Amino acid sequence: MRYIWTLIWSLLLSNMIFYVLVSMQGGTFDFVSASIFGVIFTVIISVIGELLPAKSEEI
Repeated sequence: MRYIWTLIWSLLLSNMIFYVLVSMQGGTFDFVSASIFGVIFTVIISVIGELLPAKSEEI
């Protein structure tokens, strides 16, 4: 479930960022490019999350 939420949020945020940046430059928004960036970002975040050690609680 965490991968699905990571994908949803990365797609939303990447499309928002791409839209704002392209609008500031006066260009045209490309949904496919922004979505591809979001998927790549999801994969990178998921890999980093799996490689980091889990926190151990000390009593």
